[in-house]
Amino acid sequence: MYLSILQGSIFVADSHYNQKNTQFLVFLKKLENKEIKTSQLFLMGDMIDFISGESRYFIKQNSDVIELLNKLSKTIEIIYLEGNHDYNLKTLFPNINVIKRENQPLLSKFKNETISLSHGDNFINWKYDLYCKLIRSSILLKFLNFIDINYFISKKIENSLLNKNICHKMNNFKQIVSKRLENYDTDIVIEGHYHQGDIYNINGKKYINIPSLCCQNKYIVFNDLEFIGENI
Repeated sequence: MYLSILQGSIFVADSHYNQKNTQFLVFLKKLENKEIKTSQLFLMGDMIDFISGESRYFIKQNSDVIELLNKLSKTIEIIYLEGNHDYNLKTLFPNINVIKRENQPLLSKFKNETISLSHGDNFINWKYDLYCKLIRSSILLKFLNFIDINYFISKKIENSLLNKNICHKMNNFKQIVSKRLENYDTDIVIEGHYHQGDIYNINGKKYINIPSLCCQNKYIVFNDLEFIGENI
């Protein structure tokens, strides 16, 4: 069954929200006060620099974004594709349509066009799949919470992420896209993850990489099969 993409829907990706990267909170507040308007919002993953439904420290650190998303979900249809930095989210967002990595791509439609939606870290290799399964283990995450005395582990993770440079241009990105498109069987493919914001037409398929809100300060408005970049 296909999810219908609505005219005027908004796509946001890779905001990596933390103490340093606050663009996502700015964007959500503009949605709240109607400065930005939409009835359908796609969050393409890695919206928060790190969070899971089990991580007490990061839930506390990101409570402003969690509360605002839950408030917005009462009036806006929100589809949240989990990324490699944000997962096991359903307990945090009861009114949001959370799409786990193993259920991606999410198949969608607009008019007669078929569309695949993924965060973009799927179709890598079996070793990465195994790693993703392990780090998403609720048992493991709860155990780490249990031994995380004074949030020592969580703060180490947080500091590591704060010092990471995630914005850079990939000169071989078109070749990466060509390889990724072999895994999809739809007219259009929409992904985040790569922080490039590029659009390609390759072998009859249209590929859209949603720009990183953190790196490019942009989100995408969907308008009659056009993908229009808007600055926050």
